Amino acid sequence: MSERAASVAAWEALFRAQVSVLRQLNAEFPTDDLSFTEYDVLFNLSRQPDRQLRIRDLNKHLLLSQPSVSRLVDRLASKGYVSKESDPGDGRGTVARLTDSGFELFRRVAVQHADSIQHRVGSALSLDELETLTKICDKLRLVGEQH
Repeated sequence: MSERAASVAAWEALFRAQVSVLRQLNAEFPTDDLSFTEYDVLFNLSRQPDRQLRIRDLNKHLLLSQPSVSRLVDRLASKGYVSKESDPGDGRGTVARLTDSGFELFRRVAVQHADSIQHRVGSALSLDELETLTKICDKLRLVGEQH
């Protein structure tokens, strides 16, 4: 098999595995208070300093268009899980900040979601395989961010 064919085969395997696992996790998502995509926003904000990020920078962490991210943040703000503020460093930008109630909801859902991830991913791979998969995915992500 050529390197090109091996690259395509590896990509297809990774993509198909991701689709399969995401479908399972979405179907098992532990709450009706939040969609899987809304949870992803709360997850990404929870990992940022002061639990906040410019919407434009949040967009880099999600597989959504900028207008879709803005609508999603608006929806979360209307539920009280996120607040929107003008960026103090650039008045043209908007910062999304995870509220205390949003963080509490995120933490409650994250515990159950982690159990589902453990069941779907952790039970299929050994600890060594999980660590290798993490290293490979981090490497692919970093290469993508450099281009």
